[in-house]
Amino acid sequence: MIKTSIRFFEDIPIRAVWGEDDFKWWFCAVDIISALTKSKNSRVYWAQMKRRNPQLITICKQLRLTARDHKSYLSDVLDANGVHTLIAFIPTKNRENFIHWFINMGSTIDEKSKQKAYELFESGLIDEIEVGTIKGLQQIHSFIFGGLYDFAGQIRNLNISKGGFAFASSLYLKKNLALIEKMSESTLEEIVKKYVEMNIAHPFMEGNGRSTRIWLDLILKKNLHQCVDWSKIDKYDYLEAMRNSPFDEEDIYKLIKGALTPRIHDRELFMKGIDYSYYYEEE
Repeated sequence: MIKTSIRFFEDIPIRAVWGEDDFKWWFCAVDIISALTKSKNSRVYWAQMKRRNPQLITICKQLRLTARDHKSYLSDVLDANGVHTLIAFIPTKNRENFIHWFINMGSTIDEKSKQKAYELFESGLIDEIEVGTIKGLQQIHSFIFGGLYDFAGQIRNLNISKGGFAFASSLYLKKNLALIEKMSESTLEEIVKKYVEMNIAHPFMEGNGRSTRIWLDLILKKNLHQCVDWSKIDKYDYLEAMRNSPFDEEDIYKLIKGALTPRIHDRELFMKGIDYSYYYEEE
């Protein structure tokens, strides 16, 4: 199976695929052009660039990437050196921002934990996680943040808030988590409610959303034989729905219901879900 990834620059997805023969990432040329130019005709832009600058043809190759229609197509891709060559030909004021983002990609805590989230699936350890329990959520958090945060997998003992909303008090947190763990998971409505309650509890100092979305998918797989195609849920719709969820669960329920898929064993879908999950956390 091919190994793919999606990186986001200023909300624009840039697809990447791992080269099994040369052991490095290759990035979609058309996506890079979209990110730098905001062009609605990035394919035409790329075709014109290749005609004007034949040397670009020699530094790219074709590998299969999944498009928005979920079909796989041969696409022009560039390695890291090729990306730098390409952007030198593009007249844009955003060049320096892109270069800084591209160079530092993979060096942040988020990028490192994302790689560990990939490994959770690749290693098969995801199949050993307790589904729907607090211990299972701690196992997920511990795996993807282990070695990055000293509190990985540990229930917080301090109060936290975000955007003016105070999450569950640490004084009663363990009691609340025990109640959430016992919540029913037999219907989508019940599962979404349990997910919302876990988000309100926010059991960790950091990394709650990324861990809990994996936890949610495992519950859906076990009980409904479905999971979420997170690429179908717009980042800003999701964030707004989650902000409203402590008072009204309808919006997040509709978003999740509309993105459900029976492709529970699809490796690429899981990897893409991780990419979008981390994208939701970018500010």
